[in-house]
Amino acid sequence: MLNLSNRTANAMRALQRLAAGMATVAPRIGDTKVPMSLLEKGAYINYQRIEDNLAIVRNRLNRPLTLSEKILYGHLDDAHGQDIERGVSYLKLRPDMALLQFMSAGMDTAAVPTTVHCDHLIEAQIGGVKDLARAIDINREVYDFLATATAKYGLGFWKPGSGIIHQILLENYAFPGGLMIGTDSHTPNAGGLGMIACGVGGADAVDVMADIPWELKCPKVIGVNLTGKISGWTTPKDVILKVAGILTVKGGTGAIVEYKGPGVESLSCTGMATICNMGAEIGATTSLFPWNSRMADYLNATKRPEIAKYAESFKHNLAADQGAEYDNHIEINLSELEPHINGPFTPDLATPISKFAEEVKKNNWPEELKVALIGSCTNSSYEDMSRSASIAQEAASHGLDVKSKFTITPGSEQVRATIERDGQIGAFEAVGGLVLANACGPCIGQWDRQDVKKGVANSIITSYNRNFTGRNDANPATHAFVASPDIVTAMAFAGSLSFNPLTDSLVGKDGEKFKFSDPTGNELPPRGYDPGQDTFQPPPADRASVAVAVNPQSDRLQLLQPFKPWDGKTPEDLPILIKVSGKCTTDHISAGGPWLKYRGHLQNISQNCLIGAINSENGEANNIKNQFTNQWGGVPQVAAEYREKGIKWVVVGDHNYGEGSSREHAALEPRYLGGLAIIVRSFARIHETNLKKQGMLALTFADPADYDKISPSDKVSILGLESFAPGQNLTLKVKKEDGSSIDISLAHSFNEGQIEWFKAGSALNLMAAKAKARA
Repeated sequence: MLNLSNRTANAMRALQRLAAGMATVAPRIGDTKVPMSLLEKGAYINYQRIEDNLAIVRNRLNRPLTLSEKILYGHLDDAHGQDIERGVSYLKLRPDMALLQFMSAGMDTAAVPTTVHCDHLIEAQIGGVKDLARAIDINREVYDFLATATAKYGLGFWKPGSGIIHQILLENYAFPGGLMIGTDSHTPNAGGLGMIACGVGGADAVDVMADIPWELKCPKVIGVNLTGKISGWTTPKDVILKVAGILTVKGGTGAIVEYKGPGVESLSCTGMATICNMGAEIGATTSLFPWNSRMADYLNATKRPEIAKYAESFKHNLAADQGAEYDNHIEINLSELEPHINGPFTPDLATPISKFAEEVKKNNWPEELKVALIGSCTNSSYEDMSRSASIAQEAASHGLDVKSKFTITPGSEQVRATIERDGQIGAFEAVGGLVLANACGPCIGQWDRQDVKKGVANSIITSYNRNFTGRNDANPATHAFVASPDIVTAMAFAGSLSFNPLTDSLVGKDGEKFKFSDPTGNELPPRGYDPGQDTFQPPPADRASVAVAVNPQSDRLQLLQPFKPWDGKTPEDLPILIKVSGKCTTDHISAGGPWLKYRGHLQNISQNCLIGAINSENGEANNIKNQFTNQWGGVPQVAAEYREKGIKWVVVGDHNYGEGSSREHAALEPRYLGGLAIIVRSFARIHETNLKKQGMLALTFADPADYDKISPSDKVSILGLESFAPGQNLTLKVKKEDGSSIDISLAHSFNEGQIEWFKAGSALNLMAAKAKARA
């Protein structure tokens, strides 16, 4: 009776407060303000937006949601009006986080927290300290430009030597439930902290920085259920190596890979990041894991306990709903998973280590291991380095040094300083290891390799993520294999691809045989992380007086000029610049390595356009026929000859065209050299979008078999552009040398907004025009 009386009194008081405009309101998740990063003052995690959007979306869809759907739909620009159909709709999203291009957008500051990283220009030669000093000297004008441009437009700048962007993001910016885009294909690394992080081209990043919703075709969802427990020589890297073997390099295209199941609990946060990082190699939009205690441990270790606490309070939206449906499903028992080695020449050729020696012999791969390389953005965590160091220390205890060359690339200054303090670097150097700079280095071809001449067949093994032909050292005869740091380190002591550290023995200096023990190492540093040198440049308080440093005479930097809009005419009798045969990655379209120094100068870097693509006419790279002069020459040279005569051209390509890096130059260069259309059997996601953004026609054969009907000497016309519309195929009229012609149906994925990009000449042109109209 008393309780009832009290409740009645409380209810009456509540009604009285309501009448007085003082009603008690239930606390909302958004009432708590938690900074998304210690480095971004005034920018807070917006869980309230996710909560509010999901209430609308749940009411509309009336079904359980996967984790990736919760995060994506939670970031919709218009949850009420957005069409939502997996694999069909184009979502308009508001990311939490995202230069030359931004400078052309007519804006004076970025709309969302944005950082710039310079991890691609440090070439591995003789060691980290000297290589970094040399890079700062020869790249000074580029670094000065980045430092001044970021200061001018209110962006954070991580100076050379800071580390690789993906490690820095995981350490400082990633948070559970967030949505981030980055101009590198391995941005999904942040999925290890439960964030949807997608690799994009620079034009997409500019949209977000300019407060324009980011557009993404609604992804399908692939569920990977992990059971059992990881142990012994098996590592998180082996999970993604296995998945790559199952799905292949194009099996994840248009989908998010969502890991779940009880096996997740046996993976460290940085291990989950490794898995998400290499999801780019299967073409996935991104990959991610549900919120768990290992993420909380990492957040606490990186001095972000408030985020861990906030995520725990929001965990109902940081995991999939019970009964959520997936478009594809994979089961992996971690207790039964073997270490894998993938390659050569493609990251999806997966072989369990128990069968690898047999494959080496069967395929006549060079058995001698020339170089073993660990680190990179994929595998350079404290845990990775600790486990590899334990292997090095055990070998050293038997008097052994490495037989192969052995390099170590720390992923960040924080990791480098910590493993130097804790002795792992000493352990590597004691057995002959060479510690490189905190940068991408050999992983992207920044490697001044001297031990093998170009053209000589040889084998290397890395803990990197990508192993396309010539990617690491510009030698097309190098057989590059990908494995965990544990396997790479152990093989360095054997000097042979046939060595299996799980079963095989080595001979110590004393003549006695020994087998390696299972690797061991701490997931997180027991003494905490050592931040090392402070390499972050925050935006200055006063930006008005900052002048962006660009020398008009520079051969490294060049301000972009707008591309011409479509002239409204039907393109007729266009030559085929090249009909590409087989795999054509963004490395084939825009080579890395020494070319990377020209990334800020479109005219100069365009001299590498498609020089790695194989011409179907002769089976050669960078040797094509000018269809008007019948003279043979390099691809960029012939393209420029067409452009100078006002002749537009097209490229014909095979399946998964443009896989690999998000390298936007692979779209910018063909556009700069006068290209109009890229016509292929199928595209990789990021490259297709990049082409559209630059005002090019990204088209696919409605019937992939029609690729075989095209000859390099054909002339083509693209019919139907006057009525270009979503869902309506175009027609390719193909004229043969004998005067006959055939019509081929071309499909496309352009929506109405993307068609406007084409008509305007590029997405950036359209953005600038709209900004001018508003002024």
